[in-house]
Amino acid sequence: HVQLVESGGGSVQAGGSLRLSCAISGRIYDKYCMLWFRQAPGKEREGVARLHTGTSTTYYADSVKGRFTISRDGGKHTLFLQMNSLKPEDTALYFCAANLGACVDASFNPRTNAYWGQGTQVTVS
Repeated sequence: HVQLVESGGGSVQAGGSLRLSCAISGRIYDKYCMLWFRQAPGKEREGVARLHTGTSTTYYADSVKGRFTISRDGGKHTLFLQMNSLKPEDTALYFCAANLGACVDASFNPRTNAYWGQGTQVTVS
């Protein structure tokens, strides 16, 4: 059984920074896709960033390009999302997810991801 647990959310002023973490535990395929999603009130869940654990290839949504950075630790046990120059429109519940298939555009469809954390709230005012 695979478990994902997010942490690091909070409230910040516009222009500030936050670093989110996602701890993964349990048995899982070694090379897979890990992603960050977010969902604001009244909006659909959207893909923010993704990273393939085998190739280390990353991809970002246009809305966060140049401001957010996805990475992981050397032991492959934790995924990070560094968020800089935060804007009020970044306010949302942020989720960590894992896709055991390919790490491509289709992976940004929430239905393709098998594992999810409970989310961590980010509020920018």
